[in-house]
Amino acid sequence: MGAFVGGPARIGSVRAHNLALVLRAVESAATPLSRADVAAATGLTRASVSALVDTLLAGRLLRETGAPTRTGVGRPSTGLVLDSAGPAGLGIELNVDHLAVCLVDLTGAVRARLSGRFPALNTLVGDAVAAGTALGLPLAGAAVAVPGLVDPATGELLVTPNLDVGGVREAVGELSALRGTPVVVENEATLAARAEQRSLGAAAPRSFLQVSGEVGIGAGLVLDGQLYRGRHGWSGELGHVTVRPGGRPCGCGSDGCLEQYAGLRAVLQAAGPGAGTILERATSGDPAMLAALVDAGEAMGIALAGALNLLDLDAVVLGGAHAELAPWLVGPIEAQLSRRLVGAAVSRPAVRASVLGADAAALGAAWSVLDRVLDDPVSWLSR
Repeated sequence: MGAFVGGPARIGSVRAHNLALVLRAVESAATPLSRADVAAATGLTRASVSALVDTLLAGRLLRETGAPTRTGVGRPSTGLVLDSAGPAGLGIELNVDHLAVCLVDLTGAVRARLSGRFPALNTLVGDAVAAGTALGLPLAGAAVAVPGLVDPATGELLVTPNLDVGGVREAVGELSALRGTPVVVENEATLAARAEQRSLGAAAPRSFLQVSGEVGIGAGLVLDGQLYRGRHGWSGELGHVTVRPGGRPCGCGSDGCLEQYAGLRAVLQAAGPGAGTILERATSGDPAMLAALVDAGEAMGIALAGALNLLDLDAVVLGGAHAELAPWLVGPIEAQLSRRLVGAAVSRPAVRASVLGADAAALGAAWSVLDRVLDDPVSWLSR
């Protein structure tokens, strides 16, 4: 028998662990579970599960479906599911030319979705919070997805080449609708990768790079099913990989960075004057825009080939604004991968658009709030 390490667990900590265990068992089940099913899945006694479930029902974290979970002799069992009228998470994506706000309930369903520009941040957040109040959804917290380096220990935004750090901090701090509500800040590409992984479930690639394209270009990295953040939590700055040494100067202080050739502003500048958005011009067959997108895709392919040669991943997912531009970007990207990947003749990673499109970062932010509730229900129940 091995030595016991760490000392005895407090009764409160055991109960907190078991509440989370029960909640996650219900959350991960494909169909509603009975209390007996939960006991079997967790290894807890039926009496313990019954008491824990009662607590979670009272706290609006679980609800009973009212329908039997199986047929057969004896008293039918009532199914348990996450409570869609329970705590909600607010996700905010704050980008240079794009602002998105999503209110998501505990089941993962989007209950409100708003978008706009940076100056409208306080208004959009206030409208989303008001929508949650009207729906009777208590707000568990908010997460802000930003394109930059974030200290994972403090949640402080440290560097963002395309936004004013002080301005972002001030704007987040002045969100009047969120006073008294826990707010965290995280990198938007990391949250987008987590959202992609969650939305696909078992069908998600084990290892993939989620490219989050706006004015800047970030990337979320999933290795063997786990998000990889790097030593400081700063991994994924794909937009600042050099693709043209000595090329265009970048806001990060370097030159020839990917975002200077494949970011949205760079694509518009390369295409020159024209009517409509990048998507509208590409869809209409604008020759200058199509050429700009080929150049952007080639630059992305060069950067991605370096990452893929180093990491040997299953897939590349184009997210953010690049998701809707995938029909024009994938071909040039794959052409560069064919040329530059050492193992291209044997196997090439799939390159595709995100299943969540431009909403990935905001959804990932909202889901990160709810993950904290599911992992630590006691903190929610004690509020």
